[in-house]
Amino acid sequence: MLAELAAANAAFAVIKQAVTNAGDVARAGSALTSFATAKEDLEKKLRGKNKAAANQSDLEAFLALEQIKQYEKDLKEIMIYTGRPGLWADWQGFQAEARKERREAELRAERRKEFITEIVIGFLATIIFIGIVGTAVYVLRG
Repeated sequence: MLAELAAANAAFAVIKQAVTNAGDVARAGSALTSFATAKEDLEKKLRGKNKAAANQSDLEAFLALEQIKQYEKDLKEIMIYTGRPGLWADWQGFQAEARKERREAELRAERRKEFITEIVIGFLATIIFIGIVGTAVYVLRG
């Protein structure tokens, strides 16, 4: 959880520096992507965290999410005041589409993994079956 927050912190620092130096948020494209990815990773980690360990890190998780919310608020202001009209709305749409594509890629990877597992199991079952039949034929003939 701290790694994701550290990634978001670093990305936001790059964004602010790019806006300060160039006056344009578009110069920080990769940092914007890193920020969005770190935010999503943190949220995913918090949704899937172990319920037994939930009480141990609830405050840490809350504070991390609050920091991300503040960064998003600041990023919105930066995009509104230094970006082109409609940049914030376009950014939100881009994030939604990227999130959807990542989920689809994860599902495709999971299906591929299941398919390969089925092939390997089928291959091994075939080899075992051939071995059993061969052994039975050998014993019955000999």
